[in-house]
Amino acid sequence: PASLRQGWLGALALLSALALCRCLRRPGAHPHHPHVHCYSAGELQDGEAPAHFVSRSLRWDHYVPVQLVPQLERLQDEARRRRRRRHHRERACPALQLRAGLRSEPNERSISPWRYRIDEDENRYPRKLAFAECLCDGCVDVKTGRETTSLNSVAIHQTMMVLRRKPCPRPSGPGLVTFEVDYIKVPVGCTCVLPRTGR
Repeated sequence: PASLRQGWLGALALLSALALCRCLRRPGAHPHHPHVHCYSAGELQDGEAPAHFVSRSLRWDHYVPVQLVPQLERLQDEARRRRRRRHHRERACPALQLRAGLRSEPNERSISPWRYRIDEDENRYPRKLAFAECLCDGCVDVKTGRETTSLNSVAIHQTMMVLRRKPCPRPSGPGLVTFEVDYIKVPVGCTCVLPRTGR
């Protein structure tokens, strides 16, 4: 009969909807016994990621913010050894020198120049990353070599996967930590854009 057939179809539709809801449950609503890897301090080397997170698909050394860190550390060490007592200007827009352009790095000969600093977070892996900082509010005029406010310097960001170290959920032992995947935006350079209008 048609009524019996409709009843079966309704029951099947209800079961399908319940199954779909179970599949779409958010990870935050974790099950009764979530599988979490916990580590003691002795199992982790300083600044190293857990071994089961490291694979061919997770190569942090492919990221420029990671590659630049050793070079920046060497430059910092050289500056300390020279012990130059000049006051460091936090953010000075440099004048563009066309003659020296061929011998300088892209971030120095850009009309939106930037520098790098080491951002360090002990609860993140990689712990050290090179962050770009724009040196000018405006951009450098190629004719005069001086800053102009007809354009604005803005940072360019790259989305990067990192690991966050967090305390292990209870009832694990004290001092144990776990790692969670996170995505952050890392400033990798600067570029020139038109100013925002007031409209």
